Amino acid sequence: MATGFLPIMAAEGGLSRYLDEIRKFPMLKPDEEYMLAKRWREHDDRDAAHKLVTSHLRLVAKIAMGYRGYGLPIGEVVSEGNVGLMQAVKRFEPEKGFRLATYAMWWIKASIQEYILRSWSLVKMGTTANQKKLFFNLRKAKSKISALDEGDMRPDQVQQIATKLGVPAQDVIDMNRRLGGDASLNAPLREEGEGEWQDWLVDDQSDQEVRLVESQESDNRLAALRDALGVLNPRERRIFEARRLTDDPITLEDLSDEFGVSRERVRQIEVRAFEKVQEAVKIALVKRETLPTMPRIARTAA
Repeated sequence: MATGFLPIMAAEGGLSRYLDEIRKFPMLKPDEEYMLAKRWREHDDRDAAHKLVTSHLRLVAKIAMGYRGYGLPIGEVVSEGNVGLMQAVKRFEPEKGFRLATYAMWWIKASIQEYILRSWSLVKMGTTANQKKLFFNLRKAKSKISALDEGDMRPDQVQQIATKLGVPAQDVIDMNRRLGGDASLNAPLREEGEGEWQDWLVDDQSDQEVRLVESQESDNRLAALRDALGVLNPRERRIFEARRLTDDPITLEDLSDEFGVSRERVRQIEVRAFEKVQEAVKIALVKRETLPTMPRIARTAA
């Protein structure tokens, strides 16, 4: 998508100048963004698309700064992020009620991460979701526990990171060693030379648009649940939250002691509270789905 002139970061000392340059582009108000997006989608207005892109260059730069630890030229990282931004603008549907920045963030990150994966020579990198999670989070996790020294980490450090990221400890060890070395993605899988490691770089996750929709649906359910809790009295809410909304539910016995009633009575209150919340959530979700588009945009933009 050609959108006109975009600032380019110079090779030497260009970051500060680039940031100064992109700050000249005005931020858009919600109604301005909405109308520009409509002009682009309905009339193929390239000037409108250019304004949408340039108003979000600061977002790209901010996201790109988070990937400076991979040893790649920041100018190229920003450039790849801008490609993702343009893809987001091309596909953005303002009628769905969310801001462009929320949508574009997924495309920008995906574009940058794909560039990093292409640039890094990691053997068998990215064959699973866990490995990708490790690749983009291991340095940050090591920094938080002060484990940035070269070489293998201590077993307790490995286990701490594995627990934090929800991955096997062996994956942490393997990825830490890969990040400390360099091997060609063009290296053959077998001595016979059939196939290369880069052939395994397959993303088995859903695409950005699907993840965004899933995220929005999850947000709607959480909002509906928060509203639904209002139908409960204080005792019902305390029991419901303690039994249903925590990773470590409180026992019926502990709650019976807290409220001075039998365990069976606590169980009955829990079941009744669940039924009330379930019905309230259904009603809330139906209301959200039947709301007209424009008022929802106004609420989101507010």
